[in-house]
Amino acid sequence: MDRLTAAFEKKFPKEKTELLVKAINFAKSVHADQKRESQEPYYIHPEAVALILLDMDMDADTVIAGLLHDTVEDGHDITVEKIAQMFGKDIARMVDGVTKLTNSNLSHMLSKEDRQAENLRKMFLAIANDVRVVVIKLADRLHNMRTLGYCSKEKRVRKARETMDVYAPLADRFGMGAIKVELEDLSFSYLMPEECRRLQSLIEPKQEERMGLLKKAMHKLEIALKDAGIKAEVSGRRKHIYSIYRKLNIKKVGLNEIYDLVALRIIVDTVQDCYGALGIVHSLWRPFPGRFKDYISMPKTNMYRSLHTTLFSDLGMPFEVQIRTWEMHRTAEYGIAAHWMYKEGRTRQDELDTKLAWLRQLVDYDSDANSTKEYVDNVRHDFFSDYVFVLTPNGEIIDLPLGSTPVDFAYRIHSNVGNHTQHAKVNGALVKLDCKLKTHDVVEIITNPQATPSRDWLNFVKTSQAKAKIKQWFKKANREENIVRGKEMLADAARRQGQKLADLTKAELCKPLLKRFSMNEMDDIYAAIGYGGITTGQALHKLMEARRKVQREEELARKLEEQEHAPAKSFDANGRAVIVKGEANMVVRFAQCCSPLPGDEIFGYITRGRGVSIHSRNCPNAAALLADADRIIDVSWADGESAKFPVTIHIVASERVGLLMDISQMLMNMKININLVNAKPVEDGTMIEATMGFQVQNAEHLDSIIKNLMKINGVKSVSRVRSV
Repeated sequence: MDRLTAAFEKKFPKEKTELLVKAINFAKSVHADQKRESQEPYYIHPEAVALILLDMDMDADTVIAGLLHDTVEDGHDITVEKIAQMFGKDIARMVDGVTKLTNSNLSHMLSKEDRQAENLRKMFLAIANDVRVVVIKLADRLHNMRTLGYCSKEKRVRKARETMDVYAPLADRFGMGAIKVELEDLSFSYLMPEECRRLQSLIEPKQEERMGLLKKAMHKLEIALKDAGIKAEVSGRRKHIYSIYRKLNIKKVGLNEIYDLVALRIIVDTVQDCYGALGIVHSLWRPFPGRFKDYISMPKTNMYRSLHTTLFSDLGMPFEVQIRTWEMHRTAEYGIAAHWMYKEGRTRQDELDTKLAWLRQLVDYDSDANSTKEYVDNVRHDFFSDYVFVLTPNGEIIDLPLGSTPVDFAYRIHSNVGNHTQHAKVNGALVKLDCKLKTHDVVEIITNPQATPSRDWLNFVKTSQAKAKIKQWFKKANREENIVRGKEMLADAARRQGQKLADLTKAELCKPLLKRFSMNEMDDIYAAIGYGGITTGQALHKLMEARRKVQREEELARKLEEQEHAPAKSFDANGRAVIVKGEANMVVRFAQCCSPLPGDEIFGYITRGRGVSIHSRNCPNAAALLADADRIIDVSWADGESAKFPVTIHIVASERVGLLMDISQMLMNMKININLVNAKPVEDGTMIEATMGFQVQNAEHLDSIIKNLMKINGVKSVSRVRSV
């Protein structure tokens, strides 16, 4: 019997154990041909995930779902429906919740970034439907991070970044402290290995002294608690490395200002014993002023409850003490896993609903977002970033992102409260609606049925939820006004780009924009711009992109049409083209007697067996050839050709030192390669005649070269040689 089955059957009835054995055999079959990066059988991963869930005392269905969590994603022809048939709908829903889109029809259509966003969206919505999904997902990620060392460096960094950005905050939000700190420390070691080692080297020198102090304090405390009749377990712990890094870098404090590098933890049976133990602790050591926190009377929103106090040891070294009950300890370690509604013996879910009311908002956020990426960004910003804890007048704790205002608070309570907010009180005093809330503020919203949102609110609200609800209100309330305003805004933006809105909003150009934002007509787009749901930049970019696409298609069609009607070209052996009237693909050659250039007037002479010979009208042989009219054919230069043609020039110049070098330098500056040079002195050596050969594009190109040569000191004449 394997260790998973042995541990499972101790906790669950026979029929559940039989279902587990069936799942084990199925998972082994599906993953039979797979290997992990370590080259171990892949099955060890889902087995490890199931064992983690079992250690957390999750229910039988969750453990089995953890074992099967990769079967749909990795298996051939394995569907959620098949899992439901074999193991039941409850298990199938959880497996579906943690399954990525890898095998879906949608996956191949998405970019890597969009695919990741879509996977996160799917997971968030699955969590809102069944909170056990997050427990499975975190167990899965925890085992993957523990074995990440076998992967490539690129994959290690990518997975560690994703874990730090998504999964560690997710664990924190659900109160799963033990998993959160392990994920953070593992991610930190891969993302910033040098900083991690440096920090450890700073901590280690005094760590032995700190732990020695802790052992003495533990012994002293155990005796005092026993004498007071309080049954307790006392243990010591080190502060996690990433938590130290955050305090050093985010709070900008020194290592000597971190007072919980080591801590004592006292676990007792009752809440009354917690406060009794606190009194004993404060009688043994002097408390550090301002460092006491009562999370029992005021729990964190992730359900964490404990008493925290910082004290000075007998040697003056500070240390922290945490006091909690066994139930609080389990919640601190495993969070939601210690409270889920499916636990054996639990019949009511009211308690869980109260603690996880924010989860229902994940569904609302999906309907408010314009895209998957926007939805994921909004959820991460509003629920998994740094936050403040504020209270309603009734003492209910509301958590909001850092920097939130009373308007954010109002919309978190209910959209109707937000839409009719007139004033706000914080700690009993009237405040401006844009004031930043702080932890422990008591916030009261004063509403008025006649009050409505202000556009100015969009400039200071912090939560995506508040922004979406404000925009939604303006969208419904002032559609006609928004259409006019939005159209004017888009027209102004188009003018700044040198465009006319009328040219950009033709029916065929609007279709991609309407599809992008799931709207039916341009008035919907204008209205959305008017109330702030879409920016002019987003709309203009899509319209101009569509116009450029149409212009490219029109240009391509025009070129194809030109090619269809263009006269056929004939080429010589060097790829130089002319058009022979009435004929296509004739054999042609350019006569050496005149070496014609594009731009010269030319005619064709039909030779015997050598195709058409191309001559210049200024050719020395032109008169004789043109006399044979039956062998003359009309030819013309082909447009758009970039071939080079040979030419020879004759230069007469005064003899001087450096003349030929100046001529060569000028030609080199014009990127002309000389392939023929003959020079000789004339008139008793006072003059020089030179013949030079090179290639040019056309007659105009040659004229430019001749003009530049005539500017050289001493050059008297430059002429084209018609025959060589």
